Amino acid sequence: MKQYIIKRLLISILVLFGVSILLYSIAQMVPGDYVTNITSGNPNITAEMVEQMREAYGLDTGPVEGYFNWLSKAIRGDFGTSFVYQRPVTEIILDYMPPTLALAGIAMVLELLIAIPLGILAARKQYSVTDYTIVAIAIMGISLPTFFFAAVLKRIFAVGLGILPISGMVDARMDYEGFALFLDLARHFVLPIAVFVITGVGSYLRYVRTNMLEVLNADYVRTARAKGLPERKVIGKHAFRNTLIPIVTLVGGMIPGLFSGAVITEGLFAIEGLGNIALNAVYAGDIPYLMGFNMFIAALTLLGTLVSDILYAVVDPRVRY
Repeated sequence: MKQYIIKRLLISILVLFGVSILLYSIAQMVPGDYVTNITSGNPNITAEMVEQMREAYGLDTGPVEGYFNWLSKAIRGDFGTSFVYQRPVTEIILDYMPPTLALAGIAMVLELLIAIPLGILAARKQYSVTDYTIVAIAIMGISLPTFFFAAVLKRIFAVGLGILPISGMVDARMDYEGFALFLDLARHFVLPIAVFVITGVGSYLRYVRTNMLEVLNADYVRTARAKGLPERKVIGKHAFRNTLIPIVTLVGGMIPGLFSGAVITEGLFAIEGLGNIALNAVYAGDIPYLMGFNMFIAALTLLGTLVSDILYAVVDPRVRY
């Protein structure tokens, strides 16, 4: 196991190197840059001033030279200084990570708590009214555009009923502390988490249902039922345990997906997290932050894959590396 982990970490370093090249190339191909965005339409800005600003921000170099300048600093843990916030990118990521981590973490737990039991229930009652209802609701959730569903929830619960805040993280008119502050944060997180869960749980539910149907039709499950075992033990001990490997694979890819999905949701609800900052960075052409954020997502993806592979040995004793 130790040799396997070391090998995977070395491969991950090579993958991150390749990903960094692709990300930097894409960032360079985007029309316009930060200096162009902030100087466009200002008649008082001369061409000489623009060139001086491009030099000050390090935008006067070619893509190859610029990439190796960025890489030489990134290897030492320095991902540059954000153009917009004038702060180190690493510091921004650490400061704005807690809201995104809380939003993504809670959403992930709720999605699993909903998808696993409903997927098992739908598989047990295949082709019944219960199965069709669960699958229909799942497909409806998958089909809902995030921005549209967020607008509907805002209209109903924030504007219409007035029971939940429409955006932000805290009530600007109040100065809460302690547990009252926690409750205020929780109220502001209800709608974003609802958008996350309802639009994302459907795909996981169908995944669990499909794998559970395959297991329930296996010979050893029919044998367990033929022996007279209770259905609860057949499902919990024999069937569900053998569906854990695909579920573990699913969980490994959920974390980076939730962080990247926060770009839209946090922007819609004005939550000051990594996603909202990344959205602003795209508009402004803030290359250092975009590189740091995307490399963070890439590292999470590789870490999630590695954790999934390691957990295979936990859920299935037959798996050995």
